[in-house]
Amino acid sequence: MATAPAGVTTPSPSTTGPEGSPAPAVTVTTTAGPRPTATVTAPAPTSSPAPTVTVTASAPATTSAPTPTVTVTAPAPAVPPAVTTSELPLAMVLVAALVLALATAALVVALRRRDPRGPEDAAPTPSGSGGSPAVPASAPAAGTDAAPGVVPFLIGLGGAMLDAGAPVVQIEETLGKVADVGGAAGSSVVVLPTALVVSSPSGATTHTAAAAAGTRSLRLDQVQDVYDLADRAEREALTPEQGLARIAEVRAAPPPYRAAVRTLGYVGSSAGLALILGGGWAEVAVAAVLGGVVAGIQLVAARWSSAYQALVVLGTSFLVAVGALLASTHAGVGLYAPLIAPLVTFLPGALLTTAAIDLATRQMVAGGARLAGGAMQLVLLALGIGAAAGLVGVPATELAAAHDRTLGWWGPWLGVLVYGLGVCYHHGARRSARPWILVVLVVAYAGQVIGGLFFGGAVSGFVGALTMTPVALLASTRPSGPPMQVSFLPGFWLLVPGALGLVGVTSFFGDDQQALTTIVTAGASMVAISLGYLTGIALGSWLLRADSRVRSVLTDLRRRG
Repeated sequence: MATAPAGVTTPSPSTTGPEGSPAPAVTVTTTAGPRPTATVTAPAPTSSPAPTVTVTASAPATTSAPTPTVTVTAPAPAVPPAVTTSELPLAMVLVAALVLALATAALVVALRRRDPRGPEDAAPTPSGSGGSPAVPASAPAAGTDAAPGVVPFLIGLGGAMLDAGAPVVQIEETLGKVADVGGAAGSSVVVLPTALVVSSPSGATTHTAAAAAGTRSLRLDQVQDVYDLADRAEREALTPEQGLARIAEVRAAPPPYRAAVRTLGYVGSSAGLALILGGGWAEVAVAAVLGGVVAGIQLVAARWSSAYQALVVLGTSFLVAVGALLASTHAGVGLYAPLIAPLVTFLPGALLTTAAIDLATRQMVAGGARLAGGAMQLVLLALGIGAAAGLVGVPATELAAAHDRTLGWWGPWLGVLVYGLGVCYHHGARRSARPWILVVLVVAYAGQVIGGLFFGGAVSGFVGALTMTPVALLASTRPSGPPMQVSFLPGFWLLVPGALGLVGVTSFFGDDQQALTTIVTAGASMVAISLGYLTGIALGSWLLRADSRVRSVLTDLRRRG
């Protein structure tokens, strides 16, 4: 057998390891002495670091069998904690922490000053009734012939709440209370995203009615009126004529602001969202101009039939994408913020999150239908953007690359305020509701920043929804506060998981291998926001009940003292 000369290094033949990976590199060095040394180094796979193994075999002069020595070095964790890799500016984190601290202090003060009487306590009670709420003289008894008249009112109220974007579990609970007060106890309600079925017993017969619903969206002022009507119907019996007349008035109410003001509001919301998405002044300017174009299209398309809304979404996304891509190609403007911000009204963030809430509360049919509707909206937007990318010549895969040109740590905070004011004017929020909407938005963004710092982007929506929900719930208990849905809907739009979904679907059309990961991240964001909403509702309700119990105990102690 031929042996290598002394002092010569002989490399091993090139081989291939398991599944096509490179084989360990083996180097054999022979010296003039009887102690050969072999060093084996196993390269790490490309997907994750692997331990480094070094084997040294040394043979004494009097024996032929070497004694191996194995040293294993464990690598560092492949995924470090989110707080160690976060790129958030320290000033932004400090402002977010300060906002949450102030919100907590304000929440405690507001609870102490809150009127402890709930809707049940506020109802008048006759003397000697043992504290039972008084039933108005016009309230029919349960199981009488009043049920046929109550059913149409339940259908109308449920349809209005569907148009307001309420989750199914909330609609069912509200209609059940209204039916009990209105003399239709034992009514069954089936709520679907586009239909409503109510069945109510009346004597020996059962009255059932069904109607289409959820085919249009309401402004914030209309949402407030619908919830005010539902709250009133839960506390006192309304005749079906009164309830249906009020619903008709709400639906036919004109917008509180002129078309020019609503257009400026949409321009402001687009500019604010561009700041939140990390755009600079150039990106904000392009987003504002494109937002004005979208607002004009919406004013014209409002007169069209709902059958053409899919074409409106497709055409609008195409025009916005052409403008953003041309600005990015010829003026060097960042693409992400000017593309996403003007399309904020079409992003199905609230719809997808409500779908996740329905699924989390075991409303499978409604949740699945809403999820399919939101996915279809994303596909329409992606088709328009993909067509624009093909026309202008910019690959669709570039849409996933967000351009971080933020003006500084204060830029996104300014964007939250500008976005909130724009939403208020474009969607018709009343003057008394504006401060509460801004407070909820600031708290939601602060929670999202803190959540992103400690848990990463996908879970940041959970913390944002968790922090803003008790604030929105408490605002609904104040005399000047709007219903919770009014201050909470803009928060849904701010957290906007639909933006991630839009980028992922569009990247998929461009054969981007990261598209699936982006879509999964968007889905995780939806679930996180819905769970944060449900947890926040539970936390806020517990705080209100605990505060009422503490107040009751203190009142009894003062009376006894």
